Amino acid sequence: MHDLPHGDTVTIVRPGPSTEDEYGNDIPGPPEEITVPGCAIAPRGAAAVSAELTDARDTVITGLTLYAPYGTEIRATDRIRIDGQLYEVEGLPGSFRSPFTGSTGPVVAALELVTG
Repeated sequence: MHDLPHGDTVTIVRPGPSTEDEYGNDIPGPPEEITVPGCAIAPRGAAAVSAELTDARDTVITGLTLYAPYGTEIRATDRIRIDGQLYEVEGLPGSFRSPFTGSTGPVVAALELVTG
């Protein structure tokens, strides 16, 4: 898959390398931000959107599917910023390269946003 000329640009927010505090404990370093142009974003359907009432608040879970250009490195620990919202990556992203033609498909990642 090549970059989509009318695709969206997303930002991968990746935990930075850990550092040590004054007591020798590992603490997360500042996050790294990686801009990825040419992506497609699709809703995951009604099954990926749910709402429930907890502690007198509505919780809404929204699922998206991200299609990024082949070779994009997306980790399960990354978060993806889309339109100012930070989505969690669910599971491991996957990609496909045909053993017959060598053609490639996108890197596909399931994303989830929990609000409320």
